[in-house]
Amino acid sequence: MKKILLLFLVISSATFGQKKLDKLLNKWNQRNIPYMSVETLAMPKTNAILLDAREEKEFKVSHLQDAISVGYNDFKIEETLRKLPKDKATKIVVYCSLGIRSETIAYKIMQEGYTNVYNLYGGIFEWKNADFQVIDTLGKSTEKVHAFNKNWGKWLKKGEKVY
Repeated sequence: MKKILLLFLVISSATFGQKKLDKLLNKWNQRNIPYMSVETLAMPKTNAILLDAREEKEFKVSHLQDAISVGYNDFKIEETLRKLPKDKATKIVVYCSLGIRSETIAYKIMQEGYTNVYNLYGGIFEWKNADFQVIDTLGKSTEKVHAFNKNWGKWLKKGEKVY
């Protein structure tokens, strides 16, 4: 059943994303974590713990509402586990800029026994490109998104790029 669900999610992600983004993610990712589309995450009944796998300076510019910053370079699994519910079936969605760093963090969480872990396809860039809201540190809606660098920032089509 899990293999069928994984296959469905992989096929579905191709439908939602750009073919070029698929190519980029295939180059960098192992696909050992199923993707969740931004459209699915935005649905009202999609209750999930959101983990932001970007660096703190990126998170401070903007992030998804209710996201927990866990970082990447200084990621500490023990600290992250303390922030998660004990129920290992809790739905967890990890995101970063595009979905590359988040796969690594999501995999570490899955290795700790969590069974309902997803990588947000296209990350915060795809979220913003789909016109979904991001918030600043004060909880106010913003157009600003940390674009990581100019090379990766080309994937952010909407919003205001911050470097």
